[in-house]
Amino acid sequence: MTNVRDSVIDFLRQTGMTVMFGNPGSTELPLYRDWPEDFRYVLGLQESAVLSIADGYAQGTGKAAIVNLHSAAGLGHAMGSLVTAYKNQTPLIVTAGQQARSLLLAEPFLGAVDATEMPKPYVKWACEPARAEDVPKVLARAYAIAMTAPRGPVFVSLPVDDWEAPCELVSPLAIHGAPEPGPGAIKEAARKIAASKKPVMVAGPEIDRCGGWAAAVAFAEKLACPVWASPMSPRCSFPESHAQFAGFLRADETSVAEALSDHDLAIVIGGPAFTYHFEQPMAGGFDKDILQITNDPNTASYTQRGTAIIGDVAAAMEKLTEMSEARAAFPGTARPAAEPPSESELTSVLAVSILQEMRPANALIAEEAPSARGDVQNRLRIDKPESFFATASGGLGFAGSAAVGLALAKPDRRVIALLGDGSSLYTIQALWSAAQECAPVTYVILSNGGYEALKGIARRWQTPSVGTDLPDLDFIALAKGFGMPACRAQSAADLREALDKTFALPGPSLVDVVVSDG
Repeated sequence: MTNVRDSVIDFLRQTGMTVMFGNPGSTELPLYRDWPEDFRYVLGLQESAVLSIADGYAQGTGKAAIVNLHSAAGLGHAMGSLVTAYKNQTPLIVTAGQQARSLLLAEPFLGAVDATEMPKPYVKWACEPARAEDVPKVLARAYAIAMTAPRGPVFVSLPVDDWEAPCELVSPLAIHGAPEPGPGAIKEAARKIAASKKPVMVAGPEIDRCGGWAAAVAFAEKLACPVWASPMSPRCSFPESHAQFAGFLRADETSVAEALSDHDLAIVIGGPAFTYHFEQPMAGGFDKDILQITNDPNTASYTQRGTAIIGDVAAAMEKLTEMSEARAAFPGTARPAAEPPSESELTSVLAVSILQEMRPANALIAEEAPSARGDVQNRLRIDKPESFFATASGGLGFAGSAAVGLALAKPDRRVIALLGDGSSLYTIQALWSAAQECAPVTYVILSNGGYEALKGIARRWQTPSVGTDLPDLDFIALAKGFGMPACRAQSAADLREALDKTFALPGPSLVDVVVSDG
C-alpha cells in the first residue's frame, strides 16, 4: 500500500522538484525516511536564507521549487523572504511541519496555531490538509496554483504524523503558459496605439520572467518610441545599450510624470509604473492616456486611467507588433557611456565601473546595494535576458542568498552578488551554503561602514540618521569562517587583481571592497 511519503516523493519526481531547500526540525524528519538517491537536499543555516536560495533557484529555472521549513518559528524566520518571493512572482511550494493532529487541541510545543493564517497575505493559497490521505492532493493543487499566472508562493502545513498514512498516487496537472489577451482586447490596444502620435513604453519585470525580450525589442522598434524601465524593477526587460532605452523611472509620482508627460500614450507592459516609494505628488497628477498590459489583475486594478489588458505580455506584444504600422526611425541615440571615474580613491562608482569592465560576458547579477543602485543603473549595461535579479519587495536579504539558488539553476554562468555591507548581513549564512554547494558565485561587498541608503534618505528628509553606522565588520573572517576564500580591495588595482582571480575560480569567493563614499 502506498503511503503519504511515497506518494509525495513520486509527485515531486513527476514535477521535476527533486531539489529540496530547507532547514529541518523535528516535525519534518519523517519526510526524510528512505530519502531517494535521485533527490538533492540544499541546506541553509537560517530559514530566511533558505527561502531566498529557493527563490533564486525557481527564478533561474523558471519552474516551481519546494521549500521545507520548521513549524511556526521556522516559517516566521522566513517571512521577510516570503514577502519578497510574493512580490517577485516566484513559484514556490513552501511547506512547514506541524505537530501531530492528536496534540493540536492543546497547542503543543512546536505546534503552529492557525498555521495557514501566518503567511497570509503573502501567499497565493494556504492549506493544512483536513485528512492525512489528502496531503498529496493538496500538494498537487498547491503546485497548480503556484505555476498559474501570476505565479507566486503557496503554503502547506504538514502534520508530523501524516507521512505513514495510506493514500493514492497523484499526478500533476499539465499547465501551459498564461492566457493570451482576447482578440477584442488586442484590437482595442492596437486602435489606441494607431491613434497615438507620440507613444512611450515602460518595460516591467514580467517581460523577462516570460521570455519576452525579443518581443519587447521588436514591438519598441516598430513603434520607434523610447523605452523606460519600470520603477524599482527586480529584473531587466530591455537591452540597456539599445538606442531606444531611455533609462530608469524613479519611484515617485513627479519623476514618472516628468519622464512620460511629453507623450500622449504610456504603454506600460509587464509591471507597475505608477506605484511609488516616496510621496512626491505632482500638481494635477499624470493626465496622459495609459495602456497597461500585465498578467496580474492586481497590478491592472490600480492603473490610473485608460485601458488595462490582462494576459501573457509576450503574446500581447507579438500580436500588437503584427497589427501596428512601422513608424519613422527612432530619432535618438543610445545613452552615452558614463565618464570614467577618477581612480585616485576607491569609490562605489569606481568599483561598479571596474565590475562592468571585467565581468564575464555571460555573468548574471544578483544586486542588493541600495546606496549604489544609481551607479549600477548608470554604469552596468544589462543586455541579455535573465541577467539581473533584485528584490521586488525592497526588503533586504534577497540577493546574497538568491545568488546561491541562481548558481545552482544556471551552473554554466558566473553569478555576481553585488551587495552593500549592511544588506549582506541579513542572510550572511548563505555564504556557508555557497561554499558547501561549490556554487560559482562571486560576492562583491561594497563596504562603506553603514546603512548609506538610509543615511541618504535621512539627509533628504532633514532628520537625524540613528543606528546607521556599522563599524568593526570583518567580512574576510566571516567568509573564511563559512569555508570560503576571501580578500580585501582598497584600491582600483586591488579590485582588478581580486576580480581577475575570483572569476577564474570554479566555486565561490568574496571580495570586500572598502569604498570611501560612506
